Amino acid sequence: MLDALQYEFMRNALIAGALAAIACGIIGTYVVVKKMVSVSGAISHSSFGGIGLGYFVGISPVLGALFFTIASALGMGLVIKRTRLPEDTAIGILWAMGMAIGIIFIGLTPGYAPDLFSYLFGNILAVPFSDIILMLILDAVIVAIVAALYKEFLAVSFDEEFGTVTGVPVEALYLLMLCMVALTVVVLIRVVGIILVIALLTIPAALARQFTNDLKKMMLLSIVFGVVLTFAGLWLSYELDLASGATIILLSGTVLLVKLALSRLRGRAKIKETASPEAE
Repeated sequence: MLDALQYEFMRNALIAGALAAIACGIIGTYVVVKKMVSVSGAISHSSFGGIGLGYFVGISPVLGALFFTIASALGMGLVIKRTRLPEDTAIGILWAMGMAIGIIFIGLTPGYAPDLFSYLFGNILAVPFSDIILMLILDAVIVAIVAALYKEFLAVSFDEEFGTVTGVPVEALYLLMLCMVALTVVVLIRVVGIILVIALLTIPAALARQFTNDLKKMMLLSIVFGVVLTFAGLWLSYELDLASGATIILLSGTVLLVKLALSRLRGRAKIKETASPEAE
């Protein structure tokens, strides 16, 4: 793959993969710990509405997705927290509405959307430098917010009731957390696409959780796993001529499944070792 680094698109792909891994490692950890996978999936799919809006008004679809996804995240959070609508019902409705809005706007836009497929399924090899700058800015915003409010997010992630008692603004922090999920979705759109975002957002964090329960260590491990798996998946896709985003996800999922299987086998071996002296 070293010979491929002479090409600008490959260098951009590696940079984009690293930036995506940073966002996934930090926000994905909160998503996994707080069990917000379904909400995150709804936010990622609702971003399609912003992409359609971007095409319709003539601005960058990624920029359109940025504003629309943040608005969707806030709306979703408020519906979940302030209405009697069951959470899974609210998620399903808003998920479908976001996709429907995108379809409507694209249908109303004259002409043909040539790179729509890349927004749905991703194409890390086609990430332009302008999107890398946007990804870098969004990463910086995510890191700054988490660094400033780490203790508060810790309370919200593990015990909302305790946070409320101690005076932590739980609802505001929950909404802010959803907004950071929205920012991460925008970071990932050009890498793996809307359809596969939820996998890259959760798999590295889930893998990191197999090694530690400490939140900071989990974030760091998740970032490392994200970078390694993204680069490895990119290399495999280059060597085997496969879709890059799908290859990254399949490799990541396979590694997680192997780790879970090994942990299960080790657990059984320990049980046998513990039981064998008693049997004698």
